[in-house]
Amino acid sequence: MDTQPENTPSSRRSSLTFEVGERLRQTAFLDEMLPARTCFQNSPYRVDPSEKAQLLAPMIRSTAAQYFCKYKISWHRHANHALSSQQCCLNFLMPLAEQPDRLSQLIGHALDIRPPNMMPVEDGPDGRPWYVGFEWNGGGHDYLNESKNGKPLQRGANSTSADAVVRFCTDQGPEFLLIEWKYTEKYGAPIPKSGNSERCRRYAGIAFNPKGPLKTNPDLNLTDFFYEPFYQLLRQQMLAHQMQLAQHDGARRVRVLHISPAGNHALHRVTSPPLRELGCGTDAFDLFRSLLVRPNDFVDRTIEELFLPTLREAGEDDPWASYLTRRYRFLSDVASNAS
Repeated sequence: MDTQPENTPSSRRSSLTFEVGERLRQTAFLDEMLPARTCFQNSPYRVDPSEKAQLLAPMIRSTAAQYFCKYKISWHRHANHALSSQQCCLNFLMPLAEQPDRLSQLIGHALDIRPPNMMPVEDGPDGRPWYVGFEWNGGGHDYLNESKNGKPLQRGANSTSADAVVRFCTDQGPEFLLIEWKYTEKYGAPIPKSGNSERCRRYAGIAFNPKGPLKTNPDLNLTDFFYEPFYQLLRQQMLAHQMQLAQHDGARRVRVLHISPAGNHALHRVTSPPLRELGCGTDAFDLFRSLLVRPNDFVDRTIEELFLPTLREAGEDDPWASYLTRRYRFLSDVASNAS
């Protein structure tokens, strides 16, 4: 099979699933850029865990390690995988942590508002203010009843964590935006039932209006959301809702932005049979939005529509833009499909 997807005829490429196509593309990229890599378990798109930093953009490799160490953030289990959504998120967003102007344009475009005034989230490894935070779980507050025996929550593990967070101010006041990032994920089976009693203990009192983001509906139960991606969507929306109720760091509003590639159609499948039976649509994100008291508090955008204008403006001489367009070739599919 051709491992150079960019040379694959479009008719053949379209017959591949998005995930398989990206495996081929990532393998081709790694063969070119890291030919001497140590493949993990003989997989050409997975590197030895000790080499996971090689899957990050060169300009953030050392910075990311220092940042994760500073805030005791856990790496995802598959951070050594070229299809890791955590690595993908970091590659797109971490280089912008000290670029509030670029971030402002992106956030304005994502939320269909005027570019806002970005506000620092926390300090970076060297003490300078960062305008993006990663693996955010509420800034040390146990908003979702997830702490065990009163122990502090760990970012990135064993608690609900947004992949990224930004903070900004509009004419209406300060806001937080929690960002969830997906790459090739797809879902089907329900989450293991063994943890359902604990999940109900944590979330039953904060899922539905007025203490939670979901509309009160006699046909809707918390367990209906125990299918991915709905389980993640609900937890992040609950986190945003609780942060807003608490006016976290003065926030007037807290929303969730979901970002994924346009070609990952499988991610949009409605995996929960009870939610499917509601008849509220066939797209997972549209359906989830329809169940919220404030539907506009959940926004989903594609990576392409958000980042391509900024990448094109940056140009090929920009190291960040150059790396992303070479590494993530699905970005070029928009232009090829349009032609």
